[in-house]
Amino acid sequence: MSEQTISVRCVPAAPCWVSLMARDLEVAQSFYGPLLGWTFEEGPDRWGPYVRAVVDGVEVAGIGVVAGDWQPPVAWTTYFGIESADEAADRVRERGGTLAVGPLNFDAGRIALAADLGGAAFGIWEGDLGCSTWVSSPGAPVWIELRTADPFAMALFYGEVFVWDDRDPRRFEVRWEHERVVLRADGRSVAALRTAADVAPHWEVFFSVADTDAAVERAVVLGGAEMDAPSDTPYGRVARLRDAEGGLFSVISLKE
Repeated sequence: MSEQTISVRCVPAAPCWVSLMARDLEVAQSFYGPLLGWTFEEGPDRWGPYVRAVVDGVEVAGIGVVAGDWQPPVAWTTYFGIESADEAADRVRERGGTLAVGPLNFDAGRIALAADLGGAAFGIWEGDLGCSTWVSSPGAPVWIELRTADPFAMALFYGEVFVWDDRDPRRFEVRWEHERVVLRADGRSVAALRTAADVAPHWEVFFSVADTDAAVERAVVLGGAEMDAPSDTPYGRVARLRDAEGGLFSVISLKE
């Protein structure tokens, strides 16, 4: 997949942003910066220190810490774009999901944090609308995958929350491939839901790297750990990692 540089925009029904809740901002920056080639810009500090990671001049992710004594788990959260965060939040509740935060106004729009029927956390983002999904440069998030006990039930849940079936079929498609329910947006596979009964349900974030094996070695040197060794998949070479504070994520060198 070739590199491209575009501005980050809220794309209705598609994953548009990822954010890490860390415990120590400097530790997180010292790990992800060298690993993924990120530089950082200060972001809003409404709830605590927050920075945006930048690749080739494009903001690709956020890292924040919560001010005060509360110490939530270190974890990545994926945000899906939507035209109305309030209407999407209502659909979450109506379909048995949980609304944890919001909707509330933020510097980039209106957001909410929720959990699906299995307990997997995700974000809802109503912001400036665009027509393209994530950049594909190394260091950017390019794929997310829901690990869950029942991907078909969860596909119905997310499909109803984000109104997948009513989208332009020339731009959005949900299909079954490689043992996954896959969401395609603008000709690219951007998200999948797959069976994983041996782990707690969660959305896993995959960051693009030029060389997966080299990224694993670098992560270990930076204080992280290899959770799943590099392996080839239909989408590229993948490895699962743990960052210096225990946050889980994956890296992938995409197939051309």
